[in-house]
This record gives sequence, C-alpha cells and structure tokens, in this order.
Amino acid sequence: MKAIELFAGAGGLGMGISRAGFKPQAIVEWDRWCCDTIRENRGAGIGLVGDWPEPIEGDVRNVDFGPFEGHLDLVTGGPPCQPFSLGGKHGAHADSRDMWSEAVRAVREAKPRAFIFENVKGLTRQSFATYLSYIVMQLTYPELMADDDESWESHLCRLEMHHTGRRGPAGLEYRVVYRVLNAANYGIPQRRERVVFVGFRKDLGIEWAFPKETHSLDALIWDQAKGEYWERHEVRNRDRIIAHRHSQRLRQLRERPRESPWRTTRDAIGNLPDPELEPEKSRKYHNHRFQPGARSYYGHTGSPLDEPAKTLKAGVHGVPGGENMLLRADRSVRYFTVRESARLQTFPDEFRFHGSWTETMRQLGNAVPVELANIVARDVKRHLLFGGSDFLK
Repeated sequence: MKAIELFAGAGGLGMGISRAGFKPQAIVEWDRWCCDTIRENRGAGIGLVGDWPEPIEGDVRNVDFGPFEGHLDLVTGGPPCQPFSLGGKHGAHADSRDMWSEAVRAVREAKPRAFIFENVKGLTRQSFATYLSYIVMQLTYPELMADDDESWESHLCRLEMHHTGRRGPAGLEYRVVYRVLNAANYGIPQRRERVVFVGFRKDLGIEWAFPKETHSLDALIWDQAKGEYWERHEVRNRDRIIAHRHSQRLRQLRERPRESPWRTTRDAIGNLPDPELEPEKSRKYHNHRFQPGARSYYGHTGSPLDEPAKTLKAGVHGVPGGENMLLRADRSVRYFTVRESARLQTFPDEFRFHGSWTETMRQLGNAVPVELANIVARDVKRHLLFGGSDFLK
C-alpha cells in the first residue's frame, strides 16, 4: 500500500507507517538536519528507512501533490505544532507556522483513501476549540476551499452550512475522527499525549474507531506490588520504590488488571550501560554519550526509573533538553542520552541521528513514537483491506 509523509521530522511517524506495511512514495521535510538524519539512515540501508525515497527537502507549499491522485492509500504527517504548543505563544491560525492548510491541500490534490495526521495535545485546549472545529471541517470537505479574501471564521461558517444543509454537490468527503492518545496506554515507555486525526474517504463506507488501549497504570502498580516487576529487573529491596501517590490506588485494586503494565523507563533503557559511569561500554551503542549539565529544579525533576518517562521535550524552551532527564534511585539526575531518548520513542537501536545533542534532542522531542504510529496505521490498513466487517473485531 502506498503513502506519502509530510512534515516528516526525524521519521518517527513515517517509520511507524512503514512498519504497518505502507510504502512511502514521497517524504517531505523542510529542516535540513532532519533530512540529513533520514538520508544517513536511508543511505546505510537501515531498517524501514532504507527503502524510503530521497526526502524532498524544502517548503511543502512548493510541492505539487496532483501527480499522486488515484495512486495513494494514505497521506500522513504532523503539521508544525508551535502555534498550539503549551510552551509557545498560542498563535494558532494567526501564526505563519500553522501548516494545516497544506495538510488539507495534500488531501485535496492527492485524494488518498485515508489520512493520519497528528499534533500536540495543546490543539485541544478550550481556547482553540473553534479552530479545532475548523480543522476537522476542512479535512471533511477538502474541496470546499476558502476564497482569497475570506477569513477563516467566515470559511468555517460556510463549511458548517454545507455540512448541515449539503447545499450543492458534496464533492470529495472524508469521515474524520480525532482523539488524544496517551502513548503509555499503548505500551510506549513514555507518558506522551498527542492528538491524532484519522479520516477515510466517504465512498469507501468504512466504519472505524481508534484501537483499544492495551496497557494501564493500574497494571503497573499491581506488577510492582504483587507481581514480578522487581525480580525481573533484579532490583534490590532497598531500591524498590512505588510512588507514594499510588498507595491509595493500590488498596482499591482487588484483582490483577486485564491490561498489560505500563512500560517503564527501566523497561526501555535498563540494559544500557550508564554513560556517566561506564563510558567505554556506552561507546558500543550509537548516540549513547554522557551529556553534562543536568540539574533538578521546580518543574524539572527528571523521570523516575520505574515509571514511564515524562514527555520528552524538543529543548527549545528553558534549559537545553528541558525535562529530558533520568531521576536515579539515589535522587541524582542526568540527561538522557540520544540513544536512551530514542528507545523512549521506540526508535530501533540501529537508527542514527544527525547533529549535535541539542539538535538531535529537538528531533526526538518533536517525534511521534514509532510504535504508536504503527499501532494506529496497522489498524487503518486492516480496514482499508477488509472494510469494517466483523472479521476485524
């Protein structure tokens, strides 16, 4: 099945899409460091990226998607999210970095059977509620374009009138759903929340819902209190710490939860040598080097080993790397290495990142966990192949 990837970044979403069985026909990304990362792994034939086409390095606004019409099963991407980020200025539609219009244009011109777009959770803030509706309406009716002198508010009203009254031909139409997904609930060792949009072309008649969550905090609490978590990791009794805030929740658990336990930072990186204490052993792993300068202060306390990591940040606000620190059992902190961060984002170990530590952490902090993308894309593929039949339930 064929796909194109927009706003590719370091390739987390695209790799998940490829892992699900889609073959990218084009990769578009404006940032040269990200393109260098993709090219380096592509040239080395590493993993799923080895089969990717040469990335189109440049402004997506200059790319013509018309030649892809009738040839694509999927369009994916993460339109730049700074306008909606909790750390940004919240400019939304007034921000020149808002590329949602280009995502809609790609759908309009290529007419894929489905699309998957993602963005930061901040897009679902109450202050952006109306603009979120505008995004969904545009994705639903991508051919109903705004006039040159039409404001986005007026365009939204026209889209809503069309949606409720269907005045004129419907044209190209998609059935669109969106949901905020917590990556930890799908087995990713990081509490990372992203809003994901999925749409299927209406003529396909596909019924779809997001995949069910498979992992839970309750299951982790149970595994640490009554299961084999500590023995599995060979942790000494004095280092076995269950967060005090979970004690009441533990008392309420009467039986083992059906879900799998949340995956923890220790699950993800526990078998890697500590780059500060074992630098020689650490050199055997790509991008696994100690980065000095980490310090803990209010709001930046690091990620405990025995919980999923806190959300990796892109490192453009505050201290380099922001919250991207490991909190050891002795309460000391150090920055995650690039390799450790890549594992928290479920990139394969052979995948190499191009650029300085700050630059690669920016790439990782903006990335979609590879496995989360795979889970969503795999389910989309099943429905494209088999429709919404009971065979998939």
